[in-house]
Order: sequence, then structure tokens, then C-alpha cells
Amino acid sequence: MGMTKDFAKIEDLLARIAAALERRHAPTPQASTGTLDAADVFVWEAESAELVPVAKLACVSLDLLKGIDAARDTLFENTRRFASGLPANNALLWGARGMGKSSLVKAVHAEVNRSASGQSKLALIEIHREDIVSLPLLLRILRGQKRRFLLFCDDLSFDRDDTSYKSLKAALEGGVEGRPENVLFYATSNRRHMMPRDMMENERSTAINPSEAVEEKVSLSDRFGLWLGFHNCGQDEFLAIVGAYAAHYKLPIQIPDLQARAIAWAAGRGARSGRVAWQFIQDVAGELGKTLKV
Repeated sequence: MGMTKDFAKIEDLLARIAAALERRHAPTPQASTGTLDAADVFVWEAESAELVPVAKLACVSLDLLKGIDAARDTLFENTRRFASGLPANNALLWGARGMGKSSLVKAVHAEVNRSASGQSKLALIEIHREDIVSLPLLLRILRGQKRRFLLFCDDLSFDRDDTSYKSLKAALEGGVEGRPENVLFYATSNRRHMMPRDMMENERSTAINPSEAVEEKVSLSDRFGLWLGFHNCGQDEFLAIVGAYAAHYKLPIQIPDLQARAIAWAAGRGARSGRVAWQFIQDVAGELGKTLKV
């Protein structure tokens, strides 16, 4: 009786191992052309290996992004070239929180598509930070498609024991196939090298060859041809952002009053940024009974 139970356990274990092997070696899923034409914005679901269409992208108008003129113009031109079939660079938008890094990517995508139609429109695909390891699979799905794709990962960074950055390095330039010509990668990060400083220092102090250990991690940012830095804004820039929002949404408030309240709001938050400006405008609009349609 005991031997029968042992055999049953072994059979169950073998069945689970076989099922796991089948899942691991399952055929690479393919996205149909119809699916890729269904929308201009998608979210990559790594677990099911599918691209989920997004009906409406929440983004602000490009001309509302103030204080980041150089980064705006550079990213727009890079994206326009890519959408036109010309060479373009992967871009890393790094720096201060709340200064419009992710908003700029979405606004540039919308502006570039404004004068395009059909398959000439650039598709934006958001890939979550935790799904970076599935990036090679996504690239295989997109390779060979007629449409061009802009992959976007917001707030990309890596912790001490995280090795998924190697997948990103290989996908951006490495491998025998290389990056597909119809795919470009944009990422935002609070750190230029996407690695915490203590992680770098730890690698330097414990590695047999410290310079090589650190170089492997720092070289990740080298895969991005464009480095666009975002820095905390001064008071004049902050007030310009607030004023642009107020004018765009036609808020019935006098400029001196608006600016005085904006300065007090920023002081209460202990920061000045595009995000803080938008939060202030929402508060004022709510008080005035005005709706804000993004």
C-alpha cells in the first residue's frame, strides 16, 4: 500500500515537471497584424505575452510643457525622424521627479502622430519595469512588422541584486539579430545610470576587478544615444508652467493672485516642479468650479 502511494507521488511529480517543460518550450506567441493596427497605444502584458490596446492615452499638449524646451525639441526631432523611417537613437530621460519626463514622451508621440495616418502612425507600447526580462520576446513579436513601434518604460531603475538590466542591454543592441529597425526604446529614470550609488560602490569594493564590475552596469546607459537631463525648476519657470496651464484652461483668476497662491502652494509642498504646478492648477480649478479635460 505504501509503495502504491510512493508511485502515485512520483507520477504526480513527473506530470508537473512535464507540464513545466511544455510551458517553457511553448511556441513564441505572435501578434496579428489586425491587433497591431487596433490602436496607437498598447500595454505589454508579459504574463500572457499580448499587447493590450489602449483606447485613449492620457497626455497633455506638447506646448504646455514649459521649462524643458531643449529636451522637448531634441526628443521631438528624434521621434519624428524615426517615424519617417530615418535613423534615430534610443533615449534616456533622467533627472528630477515631476519635471515632465513621462509626460514629454507621451506628448511627443501624440504630436508626431497628429499629421500621420494609418500604418504610418507610430505605435507607443508601454512595458512595465518588472517585465523588462520579457523584452527579447516582445522584440521578436514586433520584428518584421510594417508598423514602427516606440517602446516606453517609465521610472526604470535596478536594485542591488537585480540582474534584469542584462536583458535590457542585450535587447537594445546586443544579440546576433540586433534591435529591430522598426523599434525604438525610450525610458525615464531618476538616475542617469539607473543604478543606486551604493550599488556601484559595493561592486567597486567587492569585485576582483572593480573597474570592470562597475563598467558593466554603467555601460547600460551607453545603449541610449540620447541622454536628456531634467532638473528642478526655479521660481520663474514654475510660475511660467502655472501661467500656461491657467491660460490653456481659461481659469478666471487674476495673474498676481494666481502667482501668489502658486508660490505659497510650492512652499507648502517644499518643491517646485511641473507635477506640483499641475496639482496646484487642479486645486484652483476645483475651487472655481472649472473642469480640466486632458
